[in-house]
Amino acid sequence: MPPTHGMKIKLGDYGMVLVLLALCLLFSLLTLKRTDPDGPSAASAMVEKISVKVSADETVLIFGARNTKFGNFAELVGKGLESRGSTKFQLVIGEPRDLRVALDELKAAGGNLGAIATSGPVAMPVIENVATNYPEFEGFEILTPSSHLKSTFFSPANFMAIVNRVVVIAIVAIGMTLVIVTAGIDLSVGSLIGLSAMMGAWVVELKVDKVIAAGGDVNDVSGGMVFLGFAVGILCCGLIGLFSGAIVAFFKVAPFIVTLGIMMIARGLAEMTNEGFTVTNLPDSFAWLNHGRILAIPNTVILLALLYIAAHIFMSRTKWGRYIYAVGGNPEAARLSGVPVTAVIVFVYSVCGLMAGLGGCLEASRVSAATTVMGTSYELAVIAAVVVGGTSLFGGSGRVFGTLIGAFVIGVMQNGMNQLNFADPLQDIVLGGIIIAAVLLDRARQSGGIGKLLAST
Repeated sequence: MPPTHGMKIKLGDYGMVLVLLALCLLFSLLTLKRTDPDGPSAASAMVEKISVKVSADETVLIFGARNTKFGNFAELVGKGLESRGSTKFQLVIGEPRDLRVALDELKAAGGNLGAIATSGPVAMPVIENVATNYPEFEGFEILTPSSHLKSTFFSPANFMAIVNRVVVIAIVAIGMTLVIVTAGIDLSVGSLIGLSAMMGAWVVELKVDKVIAAGGDVNDVSGGMVFLGFAVGILCCGLIGLFSGAIVAFFKVAPFIVTLGIMMIARGLAEMTNEGFTVTNLPDSFAWLNHGRILAIPNTVILLALLYIAAHIFMSRTKWGRYIYAVGGNPEAARLSGVPVTAVIVFVYSVCGLMAGLGGCLEASRVSAATTVMGTSYELAVIAAVVVGGTSLFGGSGRVFGTLIGAFVIGVMQNGMNQLNFADPLQDIVLGGIIIAAVLLDRARQSGGIGKLLAST
């Protein structure tokens, strides 16, 4: 029936988006915790509560632990009372013993304790024992802001953290999508990320050393030199990708074997760069690629959007995009139809290398340093993003925007598991399970359904 068919198309197009939203909802619920408000509105509410419950001749002790949000909350309450002309309060910022000292001083002065206002659990044992240890203060109030449920996952800061975590995986996954659509695989992208990071930082550090030797400062190194370092890292990885593609295309060697060898070579080259030492003596401009903003929009967000829009247009609107799908669907038929199969395969591996190189530059820029271990195991996350995004490992089908959703699915799951304190080995098990499940679902789709897949075994 047409309505049913339309629903199937809709679910097929947006199924992974629904999965992503469901995961966000799930982790938002699982990370709900009862917390005390600590912002200006909660402080204003506390001031109102003090005004209602404490008489003018009674003293209010406002306590907050030093160097915490609770201390900041106490200061806000104090400022609120001060703005109302109140003088019968004492701000205590510090440790529980500081609260005991304030209580002793108030007792010695013959004062009348009307309330202790606080946010957070630090001084609660001291406060709960006030009635016993200070019978003179009988009838005082313990005032705390009304607690509420808050998700540590569902917050703008955490969503931005997910984007920062996903951006490298998502960008490298663009190149991996092209490779997998041709029924290939590239296991070297993680090592290429590390190589690009080391190469780019090493080139910049060479200039830094010359500037410092001439009596200058590390930040005297220009942004153009940083750009040159990044370009060297990206082009180096692009050439390695071209080499991988050439071996696969001309010598018909299995991509798995070729890229496994390249993975080891690239990691070795990364360790040889700068003699394997971590590169940290870098100018502030080195961090701009990852941390900079254009019109208040993070560079990473702009770069991610532009690359995915360009990749989508290339794959869906250009002749070479159609060639890539044709090679993945049936390379022999594509060759007989006039498709330059060899050139297409070399091209997709070259693009994958370039994207891995860009990912390495972003990773190094994120921490303003480069180490030989950067990119370790990233190939698993990248492949998982592509497969979860709906690209078939058998080649011939897949969409780059599906890969973007897949990358965010992986990022949300990793972030959520971190917030739930899942150990790293358990996270690896979950990620491996996701890849296997996605491959089985793809195989079932290729076979016409789970029933037919089981019947064919």
